[in-house]
Amino acid sequence: MQQPYHLKAKHLVAIDDTVFGYENNELKLLLFKRNLEPAKGQWSLVGGWVDPDESCEDASCRVLTSITGLKNIFMEQVKVFSKPDRDPGGRVISVVFYALIDIQKHNHQLSDQFGAQWWPATKLPKLIFDHQEMVNCALNNLQIKASRDLVGRDLLPEEFTLTQLRQLYNSIFMKEFDPGNFRKKILSLNTLQRLDKKSKNGSKKGAYFYKFKDDKEELEFKERIVNI
Repeated sequence: MQQPYHLKAKHLVAIDDTVFGYENNELKLLLFKRNLEPAKGQWSLVGGWVDPDESCEDASCRVLTSITGLKNIFMEQVKVFSKPDRDPGGRVISVVFYALIDIQKHNHQLSDQFGAQWWPATKLPKLIFDHQEMVNCALNNLQIKASRDLVGRDLLPEEFTLTQLRQLYNSIFMKEFDPGNFRKKILSLNTLQRLDKKSKNGSKKGAYFYKFKDDKEELEFKERIVNI
């Protein structure tokens, strides 16, 4: 009979979630003040321990739901952070995910109970340990996804203008895209449905509202590079 592995040392496994939202033309990040030592009271990513009976993905979903009240959140793994000295409290391996949520839909009372706050991605406070590196990696992954797929379904309202979509991309890439080129490229993807109503903000003519087409299978652009 095969004997179980002999453990030379115990390694704690944690997950850290880089939770992105979008509000007032800014990409934002959900942070909270850590409630245990070391670094108690300092700003941290949303995270927690992986229980013995769950996967890292399940742990991430559990933590996200507990702090936002939302389910079926878009989430992707970013990287495993495993330097032996990354956490002064002990040997902790952290699996990092990034998530996209609609700020208007999440449960604000829940996040307030956890002491969580939304911060502009360009004006983050000092973060504990290697969490700033985690944020940088997560943002890079988001930018890669936004270059390959059309993001916005999880960050924008159900109905939006092309200007609002462009402003989202401006905030993700932290640069200004040319309005005409952006519009031409986005419409060529045949991913959005134009609605028969216009926004009353902006020009006198108004701007048409759009929404993502319903069939998500049509939104997979794994083999299409969006050069915008």
